[in-house]
Amino acid sequence: MTLAVAAFWAVAAVLLASSLAVILTPNLFHSVLFLALALAATACVFLMLESPLLFGVQLLLYGLGAVVFAVFAIMLTERLVGQRITQASRWIVNGLIVGAGVAAAVLGFLAGRPAPPAAAPPADAVAGVARALTGPFALPFELLAVLLVAALLGAVYFARAEE
Repeated sequence: MTLAVAAFWAVAAVLLASSLAVILTPNLFHSVLFLALALAATACVFLMLESPLLFGVQLLLYGLGAVVFAVFAIMLTERLVGQRITQASRWIVNGLIVGAGVAAAVLGFLAGRPAPPAAAPPADAVAGVARALTGPFALPFELLAVLLVAALLGAVYFARAEE
């Protein structure tokens, strides 16, 4: 077994364990931390597939950005409600049955098919995305950033203590 294969299986084990912990952990804050670990492991898979752009997007947008917003939402909601928020997975058995069925269907579909040949990555994919973000999509990108900051400020305003 080569080092790359061993690294892939290690990252896959971390991804699987952290994904299960997201579902099975009763503490919502711990669940979000396990989600951050799962998203970081997914970013590592993209890095092993030699896709630095997807690695960066996954890590910055999902692994950091979405998790920070989820942590803010949990902290502000707990402050508004005044008690700890827990999650209860009441449908674990049904989820396991559906998950096993979907996994069996996907594995059955992929079992008899040969792997497609790997395509060469485009040489200037990162430069093309950078040109798009600084060119025609600069205004929508900045408006989205302003909207996210406004939503965060609104959440802080509504969660502050009454005077």
